[in-house]
Amino acid sequence: MVIDNKDFVLRKSNLIENNDKLSEKSKKRMRKSKAENTLRAYESDWLDFYDWCSHTGLQALPAEPETIVNYINDLADNAKANTVSRRISAISENHKAGGFLDNNPCRGGLVRNALDAIKREKGTIQRGKSPLLLEDLEDIVPYFDTDDIAGIRDKALILTGFMGAFRRSELVKTDAEDLTFTRDGVIILIHQSKGDQEGQGEYIAIPYNTKVDACAVTALKNWLNIAQIKKGPLFRPLNKYKQIRERRLSDKSVAIIVKKYAGLAGLNADDFAGHSLRRGFATSAAQHDVDERSIMQQTRHKSEKMVRRYIEQGNLFKSNALNKMF
Repeated sequence: MVIDNKDFVLRKSNLIENNDKLSEKSKKRMRKSKAENTLRAYESDWLDFYDWCSHTGLQALPAEPETIVNYINDLADNAKANTVSRRISAISENHKAGGFLDNNPCRGGLVRNALDAIKREKGTIQRGKSPLLLEDLEDIVPYFDTDDIAGIRDKALILTGFMGAFRRSELVKTDAEDLTFTRDGVIILIHQSKGDQEGQGEYIAIPYNTKVDACAVTALKNWLNIAQIKKGPLFRPLNKYKQIRERRLSDKSVAIIVKKYAGLAGLNADDFAGHSLRRGFATSAAQHDVDERSIMQQTRHKSEKMVRRYIEQGNLFKSNALNKMF
């Protein structure tokens, strides 16, 4: 079997492309079954496996279980267990797309046993970026230069990202038309997100803040008014003359902006990223005794597992037995 593009067939699955009973319209729509970000991540992981196989003179597609076991053991010398697990998922998905359903090497006991051994040895703890807490946000607010167009945008972006528990990808995909201002605040429509792959859409409500300087609704209104944005991308980059561009701000820019203001407030900028806003909301909400259901309603988590981790982190000091002893 000869497959182009280094055997990465997930973008054009053999199960779809080689099925003569499917119309071209059906094939075109089915190619979009996975999000582009997911495909890029799978492709990056697959190419690492493919290059390893090329170097060792082994076949990548279809691969033997022993090939995968030897690969992940080499990988585990310098990678976390979660990275190893993700690579196996990419290899498995690419095999399925290649038509190897019944003889997918990743499903065998040999690969599962090898992964279990790596997890046991290395552990599976995830060390993400630090949460930007409510108190940190209040420290950051004075550093927004509201006489500057960039500062006005950044204030709206950071406050909205925190109050709405947004993923950075959700922030940059939001359009001005997705905002509905009401007497109580703003309702924002999220068309599609990581937890809503089918694009059913979800609404996020952000009420007015009694602290006007830290009010996301007021900051959004100010940004829209100053930037004269009526439709299209809500958050946009600026050129060197501080003119607003027509395209969307990139998700990487969100991380850069968060790091910038964390540093201005005296925090270690390297500890923060775009996800710090979403994580910061959940952790701060837990510290303020917000119940699990209300937190999940704002973060749109489908599983309680991650939310409970945020709650546990938020209560590390609050529920600490030493507080009753000192």
